[in-house]
Order: sequence, then C-alpha cells, then structure tokens
Amino acid sequence: MSDLDQLTQSLARNLKRWRNERGFTLDALAARAGVSRGMIIQIEQARTNPSVGITVKLADALGISITTLLDHEQGSHVRLVPPEQAVRMWSTEAGSSATLLVGTEARGPFELWSWHLMPGEGSDSDAHPSGTVELLHVSRGELTLLVDGTEHTVPAGSAVSFEANVSHGYHNRGSDPVEMTMSVSVPPAHAGSY
Repeated sequence: MSDLDQLTQSLARNLKRWRNERGFTLDALAARAGVSRGMIIQIEQARTNPSVGITVKLADALGISITTLLDHEQGSHVRLVPPEQAVRMWSTEAGSSATLLVGTEARGPFELWSWHLMPGEGSDSDAHPSGTVELLHVSRGELTLLVDGTEHTVPAGSAVSFEANVSHGYHNRGSDPVEMTMSVSVPPAHAGSY
C-alpha cells in the first residue's frame, strides 16, 4: 500500500470515528466545516484524498489537530515521530512544502509544522476558529506573512505570533528559500459550539 493509500485509509477511519465521537451527523459536520456532505461521505469511504484546505476545515470543525485526523492510534505519553513518518501536507515542483511534524490534543489541538517556501511561492489559509493562535520562527530567508489583509515582513531569526481567526497566508517574495517552524494551538470544540 502506498503512503497516499495509507493516508486516505487513515483519514477515512479517523474522520468517521471523530465525527461519531463528537455526535455530529454528516449534515452537522458539513455545516460546521463548510464542506459538502457528499465530500465527507467520499472521504469516509476512502474514495478521495481531499485538499489540505478541506482537511484543515474538517479538523477545525471537529476540534482536533490535523495530526489526530490523519494519524494512527496514539499510545504513550511520549510520542516520537521519525522524519519518515512526518506528514507532508503539500509540496510543489519548485520545492516548496509544508510538513506536519507532530501534534497533540492536550487542552485542544496543538501542532508543530516545518515549512519550506521557494521564491515566488506561498500558501493561504481560511480563518481558523476563534482562539486559534499561531507561532512562527523563520530560520532562513524572509517570510511575508499576511494576516487579515495586512503584510508583515518576518526576516530570518525572527519569530511572530498572531491570532489566526482571520484569513492569513505565508509567502516568499524574496530570492532565497524560506524555512520556518510553525506551531498552531486550536481551542477544543464542543458539540454545542458554533
């Protein structure tokens, strides 16, 4: 089975499990996530591999991290993730990528990411639930961070935090690759919220 097949199967199993655990019908999850009921059915039946954006919307609506939505069962309190088990969420032919390194559900989803952005490339995100906070550290290059339509320049060696309950994006407008580490803290969701 290929990595993509394993990812599709794991996502199908975990989406159904978490939807049932939260007590959401297909229609309720579709409304919360802004994803069609048909798409959720296709994902739960492992008939499609959704985009990163759809996966993020589903995780946010369930109040869990993307790691939990994509990952195998978690066991011990210490969780070591070897490099080959980190989940590459997207990549481009030019060499840009975002890799989810590790995540946890302690007091709501909390994730750690490794990003590589090649010159001229970027990625945009819809608003996350209220209370979501992102922390970034740029180790190479110069990041252009867009938060609610405002650009912020983040040079190598700098760190930044922001509330991610508005649209935001990460772009490399320079001539050198950007490397950064990002952590995302999402408040837990409850069936009655939204």
